Amino acid sequence: QVQLVESGGGLVQVGGSLRLSCVASGGTFSDYAIGWFRQAPGKEREFVGAISWSGVQTYYTDFSEGRFTISRDNFWNKVYMEMNSLKPEDTAVYYCAAVPRTYGGRYSSAQAYEYWGQGTQVTVSS
Repeated sequence: QVQLVESGGGLVQVGGSLRLSCVASGGTFSDYAIGWFRQAPGKEREFVGAISWSGVQTYYTDFSEGRFTISRDNFWNKVYMEMNSLKPEDTAVYYCAAVPRTYGGRYSSAQAYEYWGQGTQVTVSS
């Protein structure tokens, strides 16, 4: 059983930056790839990006590519997502989630993820 806890959310102005963290406990952290998702009020949960178990491969969407950077530290069981040039439409609750490293499907598929954090709120004010 893997527990995930996100932190680092908050209120930031347009154009600002935030760094989200996701710390894992239980299980072997390097057995999992980690994905980031977000959900805004009244909207579907959407994929933001993911990082492979080794950290060598990262995946982004059209709105996160070039603005967000995902990294991980397997020694400290942490994944980070640096978010820059934030926009009001980035306002959402952000979740990290873990999928087994053997998974060979799309990282954008939320159903593939076995463990989820409780989320951290990001609010971008204009």
